Amino acid sequence: MSQTVLTPMFPLTLLPLPGELVPLHIFESRYKEMLKEAETNDMSFGIYFSHEINTNKLGSLMKLENILKKYPNGESDIVVKCVDIFNLDVLYRTYKNKPYPGGNIIQWNMPVDQVPGMQLTELFAQYRALRNGSQRYLPINIFQVANELNLDFNDRYQFLNSADDKRERILLNRLKFLIHALKLELKSRDLYHLN
Repeated sequence: MSQTVLTPMFPLTLLPLPGELVPLHIFESRYKEMLKEAETNDMSFGIYFSHEINTNKLGSLMKLENILKKYPNGESDIVVKCVDIFNLDVLYRTYKNKPYPGGNIIQWNMPVDQVPGMQLTELFAQYRALRNGSQRYLPINIFQVANELNLDFNDRYQFLNSADDKRERILLNRLKFLIHALKLELKSRDLYHLN
């Protein structure tokens, strides 16, 4: 079994995927302190996916990417980036002697350089062309595809709990559905003319 690491924890109903940037508004005093630690010590922290479907106790390991705005009352608007996924072993009310929660986690050390297969790459390029007319951007890894498809909680959870080959199938199915929906939308624009 992998070794657990005690990590500051931020329970939220979020499940960011590797590479995903997430905006947060920090307003509780305990998380203001966590932010200060993350800023001064380059500390990572976990976002534990606080949702009833999370039977495997998944969470996302995050790093502070940017502080967008600091308010006079100490609140902040920040952007954090998911750098890995973890399983939560034990959640503690406090982290060491700090007021914010902590937890023992087992990191997955996700292979974020997993290149999508040819079929997924082609469908993703088709999707981007239909959505915004651009095919210039091609994904470097499978998580970039997943992040752009705006998967809901259930899909994210299923995606992360699947083997590598099944992850690709999940994304292929989602892309086929989205491409079909975009084509129907474009077709309806040709059929109906607004005054």
